[in-house]
Parts: sequence; structure tokens; C-alpha cells
Amino acid sequence: MRSSLTFPASAMLIPSHQLGLDGEETSLHYLLGQGYELVHRNYRYRRAEVDLIVRRGNEVLVFVEVKTRSSALYGHPEEFVTERKRQLLRLAAEQVQEELRWRGDIRFDILALLPTREGLRVEHFEDAFY
Repeated sequence: MRSSLTFPASAMLIPSHQLGLDGEETSLHYLLGQGYELVHRNYRYRRAEVDLIVRRGNEVLVFVEVKTRSSALYGHPEEFVTERKRQLLRLAAEQVQEELRWRGDIRFDILALLPTREGLRVEHFEDAFY
């Protein structure tokens, strides 16, 4: 499933590091607004980092990769989630499931953000890969 929404941003021409931080913050607000509950933010395990881990009740545990780009000139944000990144997310997911003793379903989502005149546009790719 794919959905999109636009959130106001403080400034459109901002350094890439700040753009990334704004993207993560916007993504968190987006997910909370969709009824998700935050489990972990910037979870690290070995070489893996998961931007956001959320859940909706006990239904599903969602591992979210946030990709914020300043433009789509060289490709859409979701296209920059490499196979290596996917492997690392899977590794972290196994660890989190063990830590939480999670027995329910899991899912890997991508939130792709691009600046617009109105703010950051969020596109949500549910179940983006396995």
C-alpha cells in the first residue's frame, strides 16, 4: 500500500543533515497520526540502524527506513534503500524480535520524503520489502 501526505517544513533550503533530521521528525509525526505507537527511534544493532520501529497494538511490528532527499533529480528517495541496507534492517529486526519476545508479524516500510513549497511530502510504502 502506498499513501502520501505533506507536512509544513521550517525552511526549504537547508543542509542535508538537517533535512534528514527534519525528515525523521516529520515521519514520526506522520506515523503517530496514523495510529502507530513508537517502540524505538534510531535503534542500533552491530552495523545496522533502524530509523523508526513502530507498532499498532499487538498486530504488527514495523521497521521503518526514512529516506529524505532534497530533490528527485537523481532518483526518488525510496530507490536509495539498497540491498545492503535491507540486509542490515533484517538483522536488526531479528534482534528486536528477540529482545521484545515478539511473536507477531513484522513488516518493513519505507517513508520517502521530498520538499515541496508546502513542506515535506511523505510517501508511505507499506511492506516495501522482506
